Amino acid sequence: MTKEEILKIVKEKNVKFIRMWFTDLLGQLKSFSITQKELEKGLEEGLGFDGSSIVGYQDIQESDMIAMPDTDTFSLLPWRESEKEGNIAKMFCDVLNPDGSNYEGDPRYILKRTLKKIEEKGYKAYMGPELEFFLFKDDKFPQILDIGGYFDLTPLDIASDFRRDAIITLEKMGIEVEYSHHEVGASQHEIDLRYKDALEMADITLTYKLVVKEIARKHGFYASFMPKPIFGINGSGMHTHQSLFKGDKNAFFNKDDKYFLSDIAKHYIAGIIKYIPDFCSVIAQWVNSYKRLVPGYEAPVYIAWSQRNRSALIRVPYYKPGHEKSTRIEVRSPDPACNPYLAFACMLSAGLKGIEEKLPLPEPMDRNLYELTDSERKKMGIEPLPKDLGHAIDNTKNSKFMREILGDHAFEKFVELKEREWEEYRVQVTEYEIKRYFPIL
Repeated sequence: MTKEEILKIVKEKNVKFIRMWFTDLLGQLKSFSITQKELEKGLEEGLGFDGSSIVGYQDIQESDMIAMPDTDTFSLLPWRESEKEGNIAKMFCDVLNPDGSNYEGDPRYILKRTLKKIEEKGYKAYMGPELEFFLFKDDKFPQILDIGGYFDLTPLDIASDFRRDAIITLEKMGIEVEYSHHEVGASQHEIDLRYKDALEMADITLTYKLVVKEIARKHGFYASFMPKPIFGINGSGMHTHQSLFKGDKNAFFNKDDKYFLSDIAKHYIAGIIKYIPDFCSVIAQWVNSYKRLVPGYEAPVYIAWSQRNRSALIRVPYYKPGHEKSTRIEVRSPDPACNPYLAFACMLSAGLKGIEEKLPLPEPMDRNLYELTDSERKKMGIEPLPKDLGHAIDNTKNSKFMREILGDHAFEKFVELKEREWEEYRVQVTEYEIKRYFPIL
């Protein structure tokens, strides 16, 4: 959209407030509102804010920052429609320094920088995340609403109306939905989005999460994207489908290969296999993320790839004749509580490194990885993912690859924040310890 088109819509639709959205370093959505009167100036000059109050941003002595609206991301917020009080719209913003240059610590800019490298190689990157989430009675305790399972319908699935309303809201915002269904876990759900350009999809992912929470609230529920809110059942993942195109041709497809994968695709997969220990702290960035990445709950634990084996880290969906453009890979370890800008930047950068280094692809793993012994996996050269945030952040802070992706400022801030979180968690005395040890020690 042009600035003129936005100003026209705002006037015609009686938009009273426009929300400016961006994220902190960890992916928490931030927002402030301006009135219709301030919009034209804001579109021209950007809007100032205090960067020292945003997690992972600047120190107080250099806190002035500018939020520059991206006009392509303008849309009305359907859940705030009101003819009487006026409508509300939103735009994502790029974060700038006072001199107008891009702020190095802006997660959106970090992804843009990665995509520029990919474009310089002649590719366009597409992403299609599958975000799982739970619906609970309220935000006080994870109390489930049903005991349904995968694809269950009524009466077990009492959230069908919620999913319908969430999809209608997303479509009103121009976001295409492919599937929706009850997931494996009790009270767990999934709404799948149609793949898009990586930057657009990162914006959409954040919008999706807010829409789900808003519509859940309207239905009297609480939606949580916490990776593992309940012990003993599946956690919530963000399986991320990805592919590279050259023009209108899928660079991952090769009709003459037994897996229908091009050399580009194979190097890309090998890059993720090599570098994922370095960026696991980004795609699974919370202490709780590693409660999900354990054997037996359909979440990956070991670094391998396969076509049908869902215990592997990377899955390559089977090729269907005539659907060359659908050739893609699926990385299964990210969870929906990550920052999508940083998560996409890391996965794409690892894939690109694999292409640049022409890394060889290991043989696929078609056996159940959970059932193999440690010695069997070691003999096959299959390594585990980091077992907790402490190990993951140790890998990250020693990685030149990660410093290159994030830049010095974001890299150091991210490591500092995650080390602090891990230390705060490490010294806690948990309910498990009290129940297990207090009566006998």
